Amino acid sequence: MTARTSDIDIGKAAGVLRAGGLVALPTETVYGLGADAEDSTALARVFQVKGRPPTHPLIVHIGGAEHLGDWAEDVPAAARLLAEHFWPGPLTLVLRRGHRVPLEATGGLQTVAVRVPGHPVALALLKTFGGGVAAPSANRFGSVSPTTADHVRAELGDGVDFVLDGGPCGVGVESTIVDVTGDVPSILRPGGVTREDLEAVLGRPVPSTSRVRVPGQHPSHYAPRARVVLVEPESLIAEAERARQLGHQVGVFLPPSLADAPVKAHAQVTVPTSMGAYARGLYGFLRELDQQGCDLIVASLPAEEELGLAIANRLRRAAGPRPSGGGLRPPGDPATADQDEDG
Repeated sequence: MTARTSDIDIGKAAGVLRAGGLVALPTETVYGLGADAEDSTALARVFQVKGRPPTHPLIVHIGGAEHLGDWAEDVPAAARLLAEHFWPGPLTLVLRRGHRVPLEATGGLQTVAVRVPGHPVALALLKTFGGGVAAPSANRFGSVSPTTADHVRAELGDGVDFVLDGGPCGVGVESTIVDVTGDVPSILRPGGVTREDLEAVLGRPVPSTSRVRVPGQHPSHYAPRARVVLVEPESLIAEAERARQLGHQVGVFLPPSLADAPVKAHAQVTVPTSMGAYARGLYGFLRELDQQGCDLIVASLPAEEELGLAIANRLRRAAGPRPSGGGLRPPGDPATADQDEDG
């Protein structure tokens, strides 16, 4: 439990879920918009509040690995091994859908995404509620994920019936999603558990695939209002200056190697050397540059190993598809229209 959340708060939140309401709950990754995973009406409201397409699956959060068989029809040995090592924690397993899971929670698929969150407030809520909670990130579909309760309140307002404040999220990027329905486990979305950690436990390479629909892999996702442009580190300062000369209010993500480099920008963030700290701060950095009035953010990708893989994935999704014709254009040019709208 945290100083911000009491047993009374947990009881109230569980009551809201039982009544078919929506609860914003903290997890170690990001804040989730939770509903009773067996209540089709409540699940429909999650999609409505987020503006999320109903074909996008939700993650069902459960209180412990011992409940996995209640939600999945078949639990292979690889799934049990991963659950033993990484739950509670930022790992989601995709399994065959069990009878308790309505199709509204799976986007119409016969698979279900399940995890045990590694946050004391979320675990206390799941224990008190006594069921599964389907919870995508508590933000508008496609926009920057929330890592504090204030982010949730600012973005969803009265769309949430109750907000549990568990403080800032400790991981800061969403869970790793692993498909364990086939002969070889595969990563569907990189996240808080690294490929290297998965391979160490399974004793085999874990490939990446996109053959199953999963949360957070829409071509444009995790996006701030500002357009995100990705460049090589050695081109970052020149690209930022070019954007500034075109009239953009430029925000810059400066990698540690350029921390002392002179840069002309409306606002800038020096990203941490530690990939763990970078992951925890990533969504906050994007929100900060939005709040400072930037209309364009120039960033480079970290090395795609360990948590750097998840950070690079989020930055690519935030950047979205490149506009036709490529290159930077002045603000107001039709070709620079927002590429990150939901839907």
